[in-house]
Amino acid sequence: MKRKSYEIDMCSGALFPKILLFAIPLMASSILQLLFNAADMVVVGQFAGSTALAAVGANAALINLLTNLFIGFSVGANVLVAQFYGAKREKEMSKTVHSAISLSLVCGVGLMVFGIVVAPQLLVVMGTPEDVLGQAVLYIRIYFAGMPVILLYNFGSSILRAVGDTQRPLYYLLAAGVINILLNLAFVIGFHMDVAGVALATVISQAVSAGLILRCMMRMEGGCKVELRKLRPEKDIVLQIVRIGIPAGLQGTVFSLSNVLIQSSVNSFGSVAMAGNTAASNIESFIYMAMNACHQTALSFASQNLGAGKYKRIQKVLAECLAMVAVVGLGMGWAAYLCGPQLLRIYSSDPRVIQVGLLRLSVICTTYCLCGIMDVLVGELRGLGYAMMPMIVSLLGACGFRILWIFTVFRQEHSLLSLYISYPVSWALTAAVHLACYFWVRKKVASIC
Repeated sequence: MKRKSYEIDMCSGALFPKILLFAIPLMASSILQLLFNAADMVVVGQFAGSTALAAVGANAALINLLTNLFIGFSVGANVLVAQFYGAKREKEMSKTVHSAISLSLVCGVGLMVFGIVVAPQLLVVMGTPEDVLGQAVLYIRIYFAGMPVILLYNFGSSILRAVGDTQRPLYYLLAAGVINILLNLAFVIGFHMDVAGVALATVISQAVSAGLILRCMMRMEGGCKVELRKLRPEKDIVLQIVRIGIPAGLQGTVFSLSNVLIQSSVNSFGSVAMAGNTAASNIESFIYMAMNACHQTALSFASQNLGAGKYKRIQKVLAECLAMVAVVGLGMGWAAYLCGPQLLRIYSSDPRVIQVGLLRLSVICTTYCLCGIMDVLVGELRGLGYAMMPMIVSLLGACGFRILWIFTVFRQEHSLLSLYISYPVSWALTAAVHLACYFWVRKKVASIC
């Protein structure tokens, strides 16, 4: 199978330069994707006020809760495509690609209906304040109307990553990001659409990126080529995607559930605390997505090398990805904390909002590398075909611990600081258990490679 110029041979040659070649465009793509939401926050915060900013932020945890399960399926597609690609099994790779794209559209339509009908009631259950609720409902309904194209982009880019192509998704997101910013300015400032305007701009720009991904895959050759007439879910392939994807999706969903509980706890401090928490969370998201690129790198490189039967190379992948995520997490995290006042002023000029945001940054950003280390270990385990183990560890070690913290420590010490400390403690505990699991898996994989 002839490799194209945009594909990376993960199974031979010097490893670290290829990890960088894969990870850097992926980091840029992930950060650019976050600019969609950041543009929403900045435009709303500066031109529509702190209440509108709180309305957009109140949706973040709920949107992640409802979408992470299905986005987890794209992880299953990534692992399968990468393994078939490394093993040079082009027929199976093609079946996986068409099944995955079909699955993304089906799940997207289902999420769209569910989100439009049910999500507003969930906002009420979360305790969203009355002065925020109306705009929050409007935002989430428009956002979920675009769910088919959002999932299509996520699945398509995941498939391209599996063969080492992280460059073209970056170009497509760059085009969509420019469109998003221009539409934000036009809808909010020009047409005074406020929350509805930023939601509509996000959906339109996501549709552009999804269309470009689909067009790209329809023009490709080999196993990744998409032919519309072949778009149907193959039962055996879908079951394999689901086997890997459901644990990944459930893990993301339960993580989001714990974040929903934390968001509900933040809501109890009022709209100013919500706005400050939202602004700080958005800044942190850029660091998280940069670290998540290291997770995706470990996942794809481990999967391809497992397919090619190169066990020793898999160990090097983990070591180099852990080193990379530590540098990224420490560097970006501390930079965000030290520049916190200036960064938070981009979102709001209210000093009370900035004070809350700085409190969160002081706890989360300075320890964020622990989260990155945890995620890279998860990516390596999933790439080796172990999906249930990291899910169970993450649910108990991070989510379960965080929920327990809310109902014990936070109840006794009802403060935002107490709430935020639960994050680094849970990351450290979970990363330690994941590392122990990796050593156990390494022995098993070594016996079959």
